[in-house]
Amino acid sequence: MASSSATLASSAASDLLRSSTGGFTGVPLRTLGRTGLVLKRRDLTVSVTAKLRKVKKKEYPWSGNLDPNVKGGVLTHLSPFKPLKEKPKPVILDFEKPLLDLEKKISDVRKMADETGLDFSDQISSLENKYQKALKNLYTHLTPIQRVNIARHPHRPTCLDHIFNITDKFMELHGDRNGYDDPAIVTGLGSIDGRTYMFIGHQKGRNTKESINRNFGMPTPHGYRKALRMMEYADHHGFPVVTFIDTPGAYADLKSEELNQGEAIAHNLRSMFGLKVPVISIVIGEGGSGGALAIGCANKLLMLENGVFYVASPEACAAILWKSSKAAPKAAKKLKITATELCKLKVADGVIPEPLGGAHVDPSWTSQQIKIAINKAMDELTKMNTEDLLKHRMLKFRKLEVQIEKLKQQILKSSSQPPKLNLDKTIKKLEEKLEKEVDQELSEAAKALGLTQSLSKLRDEFSKASSDDQPLDPLLKGKIEKLQADFNRRLSAAPNANKLKKKHGMLKELTKVKLLLSDRNKDIPPAKISDSKVEVQIEKLKQQILKSSSQPPKLDLDETLKKLEEKLEKEVDQELSEAAKALGLT
Repeated sequence: MASSSATLASSAASDLLRSSTGGFTGVPLRTLGRTGLVLKRRDLTVSVTAKLRKVKKKEYPWSGNLDPNVKGGVLTHLSPFKPLKEKPKPVILDFEKPLLDLEKKISDVRKMADETGLDFSDQISSLENKYQKALKNLYTHLTPIQRVNIARHPHRPTCLDHIFNITDKFMELHGDRNGYDDPAIVTGLGSIDGRTYMFIGHQKGRNTKESINRNFGMPTPHGYRKALRMMEYADHHGFPVVTFIDTPGAYADLKSEELNQGEAIAHNLRSMFGLKVPVISIVIGEGGSGGALAIGCANKLLMLENGVFYVASPEACAAILWKSSKAAPKAAKKLKITATELCKLKVADGVIPEPLGGAHVDPSWTSQQIKIAINKAMDELTKMNTEDLLKHRMLKFRKLEVQIEKLKQQILKSSSQPPKLNLDKTIKKLEEKLEKEVDQELSEAAKALGLTQSLSKLRDEFSKASSDDQPLDPLLKGKIEKLQADFNRRLSAAPNANKLKKKHGMLKELTKVKLLLSDRNKDIPPAKISDSKVEVQIEKLKQQILKSSSQPPKLDLDETLKKLEEKLEKEVDQELSEAAKALGLT
């Protein structure tokens, strides 16, 4: 016993473990377990006991009742992406509320028919026809901001929804090989009609819990490096790449910046131009800024009918330009972010139709339209060799540069020119406003001077005697001239004399401008009038009128204001003289 224990103690551990059975003294190692090992000495024999951990019974990933007739889709049972157990609550957008009222009426009539047993089929049919017409009219005349709201709809089908609908087989791949697997981007291999593709896309959640897990579809640098790894894998094996874009933008927290978010996006942009396989990108929701472009440098960029693609969200743009997010509808229109507008600008290469009401109304039908578009694009791209494919991708973005340069030149040209006003219309409005204000000031002055009764009596006589065919009675004309002379003589005593003179002077200046414009229309080139500063002068007059009309009447103007008035009047006369000289009217 002693010699036996001594021998065991002096032997090396490696000698003890070395045996033909690959175990310890004839006992296989896999039976030893991981948690404990106890050796008991009994005479010359050694017994081994092991405490085995209780293993949890694994749930088998395959469905218990697989249909043997199903050709594809079996591998979806291996994916954690399952149909939702609870049906999501309906979401009604603001502009859809009129349709909701019609639906309620149809439901009420049907309920009434069931309760009473009467035949309301004609009424129901009429309401349904009305509903279909309203639905068609609404969704064929959507505004840009309404399309943005549809693209953000909580029930809109996600990237994985479309992938499982269009593929025969799909196996999701994970990890960026740098220690992280970003759930905001999904990648995997799938086949469509016998052709294998690498699918990459932004993944949003279908409910609050999923949205939090998926980070609301906003990838971190890990996600973009994961996407790049899969692109390089596809390039190595010759698989075409299909990307699904649906993100408000890259995740912009402090940690992402520390991990070089910008570098990850830039690296993807550079690398995608070097892929030797066809690349197709599809905007299935919203495509926000660089976060979308990082997987969007493709040979073909396709967009769902209600998808949007932008450099800044309408709300952010409105907050920057108009200092209020309430101007988002205006910003959405100016940004030209819809599929139709982007096709006109040559940014997008095609529009994939959606059912009336949006993709969430019939996800399967929408997915089939995506499948048709992918096959059509691939039929075109597979005819190209590698060199032509790379050139095609490069030229697509070079053409964008040309389009942007044209727009830039147009903007610069328009900004360098003075603002063009509808002068005739502007002058007419100003003239009407001034005439009304001058009449009001004259009435106040006449009242202050005690001439109201005489003026009213003279107006009655004039209205009775006035006629287009007969000349004015000399006696009445004399009365008018006498009252005018008396009014002018006593005007300085009126409390609003200065204000009346000022507005009357403005009316005179406006009349001069009107004469200049009437002469311009007599075969005088527009270039000459554009060289003058008539438009600027009109704007000055307009601002002055608005300013004077908003101020309460004062008895006297101070000396400073009088000097400013005199200076402005001189400038007006000088500018109008220059305009008349330029037009050859002096």
